[in-house]
Amino acid sequence: MENVHILTQRVSGRGDFLPFSAEHTPNNETTATHELVAELQTSLVIEDVLAIYAKFAKKLLNFTGLQFQSTLGTAQTSESDTNSTPYIFDLTIGREHLGQLIYFSKYPLGKAIESKLRSLHSALVYPLRNAMMYSRVLKLATKDSLTGLNNRSQFNDILSQKLENCRRYQRPFSLMLLDLDNFKQVNDKFGHKIGDDTLKEFATVLNSSIRATDTVFRFGGDEFAILIEDPEFKTNQVVSERIMQFVKQSSLMSKHEVTVSIGYTLAMSNDCDIEIFSRADKGLYKAKASGRNCAKAY
Repeated sequence: MENVHILTQRVSGRGDFLPFSAEHTPNNETTATHELVAELQTSLVIEDVLAIYAKFAKKLLNFTGLQFQSTLGTAQTSESDTNSTPYIFDLTIGREHLGQLIYFSKYPLGKAIESKLRSLHSALVYPLRNAMMYSRVLKLATKDSLTGLNNRSQFNDILSQKLENCRRYQRPFSLMLLDLDNFKQVNDKFGHKIGDDTLKEFATVLNSSIRATDTVFRFGGDEFAILIEDPEFKTNQVVSERIMQFVKQSSLMSKHEVTVSIGYTLAMSNDCDIEIFSRADKGLYKAKASGRNCAKAY
């Protein structure tokens, strides 16, 4: 988003900085608010909603960054500079607290500007809440509720997309399947609470073992998968060894003698999802048959 530089004047008696047009065209404020509402309703993506809002808010305050912090995390406009002074506003609808909207600005925020921003917030809150609801629904549809990893449905979609890219654009990748060894005895001996803690610990291990271009999934139980954005067997070996080392270093997993078996394969341009999955599964079977706690290619 381009920076918008606004000439300002000091309004005598109040000490507020306002755009030159702010006092001369008050009748345009209602029209601008209607335009803002209309544009905000064009997206259900939180970052897009913030970007649209920022375009209008910058007519009042020349801020360097805009953030929204909520239970969903922190979202911000692109190229936000958060090194300036933060001005924090709580966004609510009735008794429902949505989160905090934070402006970062090198300029002071006077009462007049604050009042005008709060007026814009009334147009922002409902589209923002809709975007938050959409984000929660999307997360429920694509994420594993226990570990926060992508689920099997998301795996199917991403695998199909990667296979298509492999066929059309020669973008090879790898598929890795992982099973926890001795996990059943953890549930049987110590209960599902310890079993769930073990699964969450392993999810942390996997996220710590991959690169930003790779994607981790949980299918259910103790079955996991990783799509690796690399066609080399060596990369799979490095990732596998890193995972097994982290599992060994985990006090929780070592305490219950939980290890991991891994199978992996490289995608081919003529693969379908069944073929590549079958090969990775055969690699996993080889690892199990070789005494477990190892990685095998197929």
